[in-house]
Amino acid sequence: MSIAPRRRATLSALALSLSLAVGPVSPAGAQEPPIAVPAPPANAAESALRALYTAEWDWRQAEFDRVRIDGRWQAGARMPTVTPEAWARRAAYWRDTLAKLDAIPLDALGREERINAEVFRTSLEASVANADWRTFEAPFNSDSFFWGGINPRQPYQTEADWRRFIARLGDVPRYFDEQIANMRSGLDRGWSVPRVTLDGRDTTLVPYTQVGEDNPLLATFERIPVSIPEPVRTQLRDAGRRVVLEQTVPAYGELLRFLRDDYFPRTRTTIAARDLPDGRAFYRSQIREYVTRDMSPREIHDLGLREVARISADMREVMTRAGFTGTFEAFLEYLRTDPQFYATTPQQLLSHTAWIAKKIDGELKHVVGTLPRYRFTILPVADDIAPIYTAGRGGLEACFFNTYDLPSRPLYNLPALVAHECAPGHSFQAALALEAPARPDFRQQTYFSGYGEGWGLYTEWLGTRMGIYETPYEEFGRLTFEMWRAARLVIDTGLHEYGWSRQQAIDYLAGHTALARHDVVTEVDRYISWPGQALSYYIGYKTILDLRAEAERELGTRFDQRPFHDTILDLGSVPLPVLEEDVRRFIAEQKAAGTVDR
Repeated sequence: MSIAPRRRATLSALALSLSLAVGPVSPAGAQEPPIAVPAPPANAAESALRALYTAEWDWRQAEFDRVRIDGRWQAGARMPTVTPEAWARRAAYWRDTLAKLDAIPLDALGREERINAEVFRTSLEASVANADWRTFEAPFNSDSFFWGGINPRQPYQTEADWRRFIARLGDVPRYFDEQIANMRSGLDRGWSVPRVTLDGRDTTLVPYTQVGEDNPLLATFERIPVSIPEPVRTQLRDAGRRVVLEQTVPAYGELLRFLRDDYFPRTRTTIAARDLPDGRAFYRSQIREYVTRDMSPREIHDLGLREVARISADMREVMTRAGFTGTFEAFLEYLRTDPQFYATTPQQLLSHTAWIAKKIDGELKHVVGTLPRYRFTILPVADDIAPIYTAGRGGLEACFFNTYDLPSRPLYNLPALVAHECAPGHSFQAALALEAPARPDFRQQTYFSGYGEGWGLYTEWLGTRMGIYETPYEEFGRLTFEMWRAARLVIDTGLHEYGWSRQQAIDYLAGHTALARHDVVTEVDRYISWPGQALSYYIGYKTILDLRAEAERELGTRFDQRPFHDTILDLGSVPLPVLEEDVRRFIAEQKAAGTVDR
């Protein structure tokens, strides 16, 4: 899954409140890439478009208290405002911006500005839709929490960064109060997170209610780097501890009491999006946001069934190649229980992960033409969220791998997971985006799940061309991951459109993959509480794989995967129809450049 604990889709109401709270942390001494300057606008239409998206982006940063430092947007000194009045104001602004965008003649725009316009429109439409649906009244799900991204994953490096962080911590009480008020409103109209998906989610708050050194926020202030000299370091630590103990800890405690005493007992007992107010229309809007194309639940469900059948046949072939003579169900049980497939210590799992990452590094020059300078690190998932967190996530700064409950973390899954989360998947992708060709700020910050997660899943398949799957078990792990994403098409639509029960979804995923039971339950609860998001992976992946097949067919022996991949990665995160259009442009240009072998 994409970026570290918290990024997913277009800048929806929920995504904004989650992802804009905390900005990325630049490592000490990190060299920022030079800021590229876009070409001047070619005509009045391009000038109008640039003025429109530039004004919206500047307004958006001010709305969510983001500041630009050393060329990158980072969190300011306040938490975002999330009141209904604020969301209504934002929705009105975005509607007005869409109306102005409609007035710009698209046929007068050059290629790059047409792409900018399509990205801008898709992002605005998702933002308006989420504000209209008031998704901010259910501002978390089984996977992601508005209270979970406040503490930085790595220490800040400058005094100014620490002082903004301390100021944000002082604003947490106001921020939590607004979230609580929104959740109360949601409960009153039957709009909430499904109760069955919430078990244990309140425990993620508990460490932050402590007044001792076990509080992660207090521990953070013990990590102020020595590059900040004394007495400033001591002053920052003392000021931070005072704010945490006097303001932040009580706010976490009040939120914990609200969830346990008021929210959880009143959340809905239904699980389908269709059971929400006007739920079927809401589910279709979520499909549109995450898939970035118009697809019906039936179309997606049937696609999933076809792909599940295809991958099932591949899995059984690999089982035979592994020399296993029992049933498929017995093979899954063997993979889930045999000690040879599991690490015995967290360090063993992390070290194996690092070795795979370095093995992939040696192959990257054969896969893409442009390699980024920025580097990621490998870290364990934080203890406070690990019990309910996915197996791994990757982003610009780090790849996080879950070392909790090692018997549920098979080593044979790691090659596919590293490819997806680290390189050439999400961390690699994020670094290239940072160093991308000249494009507007909003293009570098907007994330479409179909594009990003589609690329991540495609890189798992690409590993078959890179030689990273060395045993039938590792190849089965890759197929398990492919099946996992294909099964989501069936499960997500089954749950939210066709009345599937939670147990039916659990049995379907467990019966088709070698995922550990812990991961199966965690994943199904995620699909229940986050309608539509899980659909983006496989549909994005299939889009890219189909485009590759088209390029190979059209270009014959002249097909080179490096410029093909560069075309996708240089484009940055875009809606899937834009991706298709641009790759087909690349194919046409390659054909025009010389004779194509058949």
